[in-house]
This record gives sequence, structure tokens and C-alpha cells, in this order.
Amino acid sequence: MKPHRLLTALLLAAGLLAGASAQSVRPEVGKPLQQAGDLLRAGKAKEALAKVREADAVSGKTPAEQVMIDRMKGAAAQRAGDNAAAAQAFEAVFASGKLAGPEQAQIAESLAFTYSQMKNWAKSSEWAQKAQAHGANSPQLRQLQTFLMAQSGDFSGVAKEAAAAVAAAEQAGRRPAEDDLLRLADAQQRTKNAAGQSNTMEKLLANYPKKEYWNDMLVRIQRKPGFSADRLALDVYRLQLATGNLTKTNDYMEMAQLALQAGNTAEAKKIVDKGFAANLLGTGAEADRHKRLRDLALKQDAEAKAKWDADIVQANSDKDGNLMVQLGYAQVSAGQADAGLKLIEQGIAKDKLKRPEDAKLHLGIAQLLAGKKAKAQQTLRSVGGTDGTADLARLWIIQSNQGNQQ
Repeated sequence: MKPHRLLTALLLAAGLLAGASAQSVRPEVGKPLQQAGDLLRAGKAKEALAKVREADAVSGKTPAEQVMIDRMKGAAAQRAGDNAAAAQAFEAVFASGKLAGPEQAQIAESLAFTYSQMKNWAKSSEWAQKAQAHGANSPQLRQLQTFLMAQSGDFSGVAKEAAAAVAAAEQAGRRPAEDDLLRLADAQQRTKNAAGQSNTMEKLLANYPKKEYWNDMLVRIQRKPGFSADRLALDVYRLQLATGNLTKTNDYMEMAQLALQAGNTAEAKKIVDKGFAANLLGTGAEADRHKRLRDLALKQDAEAKAKWDADIVQANSDKDGNLMVQLGYAQVSAGQADAGLKLIEQGIAKDKLKRPEDAKLHLGIAQLLAGKKAKAQQTLRSVGGTDGTADLARLWIIQSNQGNQQ
């Protein structure tokens, strides 16, 4: 095969030639272009560009030859980092009128990325739109368009595009792409769509349960207006522990102390034990303080269990179910799941609760601890309130679908 015929075949195979026949390329054009192709494959882009310019210097070039030269010039210039030359060459190819529809889309997409490298956002957006108009729809092009919208400050457009991608994945039964969810959450934050962002972050957690996403969400819900931070502090710690985000000595200490204050001595004992097992308690300058807390948890746990029967009698005689709910959760924490769940349910049924939504939240968590996932999710879906209980309940449902219940 003659050199120019070989080059033509190579360019056709590589998508670098549109509408030109092998016979339309003369040797004086074909030979340096073939050498340019060899140099490009060898990673020598600047040398390839010099060979393309040699072909371009030939006089009397046919339109087909010029298209081949410009396409090779664009490819070589792009690889050499000369984006201005690449843009000029690709625009000439696009304007030649010799490209089929798919190749028009390919060249327009190349131009969109070339201009983005030059930080010419307006031209990049123009060519991205042309690429899309000619049928281009690659994930890379969609990401570029989103980036361009962000550069122009059009975060409403970013949100719309990302939301459409997420919805399309969900309708097709696929997991939404992590990047799409992150872009949507960011755009919603920038457009002050707090409710939308919260919903997107929950989807991100459900599909990509990374520790850092859990930590971000737990910090986020505590900053929501109306969140009862003091009352729900122990419940936040419970989720931190369940998702692997309880990592500080002070957090273990405070969580254990809050559990003791809530009358759940068995839970406090477990928390302290986990802290010691993780070498976050029992070491350092405050090791003695940690040991005193462990001794206190052991002592109070023994005392609580010794008077459980009497406390249950008292709870049954109370007009409200508050003590029943508290004792029931403590029993579940101590491993007496059936008795504890029954007591919580009786307390809720007795009504006149100080915090009915808290009681349902704690019943749902207790059911998870007891391994009753379906019932737990049903209970948690019923939790209402605008002070953080409903938010925590939704997060527990997400966490329960990921396992690793603590």
C-alpha cells in the first residue's frame, strides 16, 4: 500500500477524515501527514505538528486534503498544548461542509473542550451547544456544560441539569451518579434551596454511604433552624456511633454521660466499653477520669437492674407512659429486646407522653437494635416534628438499609 493510501486508511479508522477518498490525497500531502500520525502515536506532538505544517505548505491543495490537514493539525496542536492552533484548525474543519452529522458533533465537542482549556467560556459554551444540536450527548460533554453554567453563575441551570440526570437514573432503576448528586446539592445550596439540598444529601447518603457524607449531614441537621440540640444530643451521638463518626475521646465521654442522665445505664456501659476498645478512653492524661466514668457506669447499671421490677411497677401505675418508654429502651439496650419493646409500646399506647415523637423515634431505634428492621422502618416513617426528630428518623431508615447496626 502506498504511503498516502496507508495514511488515508489510518485517518478513516481514527475518525480523522470525513468524505475524502484515498485517491484524493497526493503523496506530497499524504507522506508528511503519515509521518505526523506516526509521531503522534509515539507521543511526539510538537514534531507531528511540524510535519502537518509541511503538508499544509503544499500548494494547490484540494478541499479534501485541506480537511485532512486541518483535522491532523487540530489533533497534533491539542496534544502539543497549542489550544489556539487546535481551535483554529477544528473550526476550519467544521466550516468545510465535508463532515457527516456524527463527525460534526465530534468536532464541535472537541472545540468546546479546546476553548474550555483556553478559559474562553463563551466560545466553549457556544460549541458545546452546537455539539449537542448535532447529537452529541456524552457524559463528559454534559459535565462540561454544567461546569460552564457554574462559571457563568447559572446555578439554577446547573441544578436543573443535575436534577434531570438524577431523575433519569432513578427512573431507569439505576443508582444516580455520585457526581450528579454532588453537583445538584452544591447548586441547591448556592440557590438557597435548603429543602432540596437536604433531600439530595439524603439520596447521596443512601447511595454512597461514606463516613464524610454522614458527618456532613449530621452537622447540617444540627444547624437547621428549630433543631432541639440539647434534647436530641444523645440521639445525634447514637447516629454518629452507628455510622463510624464517633471518633473523639470527649464525644465518648459526653455520650456516656448523657446516657446515664437519660437513665440508660446499659447503653452508657456499652459506650464506655467501646471507647476503651478503641483506645480513646483509658489512655492519656485523663485516663483516671475515664476509669472513674467506667466504674460509675458499672455501679449505676447494677443498681438500675436491681430495681427494674420496682420501676416497672411504678411505670404501670403512672398516668402517663414516659417512664415506660425510658425503661423499655434501657431494657433493649441491656439485651432484653422483647420485654423492652413491649414496654415502650405500652408506654406509647398509654399516651399522655411529654414527647410523643421522641418516643416513636426511640421505639424505631430500639426495634433496629432488636433486629426488627421492617417494623423499625415502619415506626420511623411515622415520626413527625419540626425540631429534628423527623430528620433523625429518616437518617436512621437510611442507615438501617446499610447494615452495621451498633
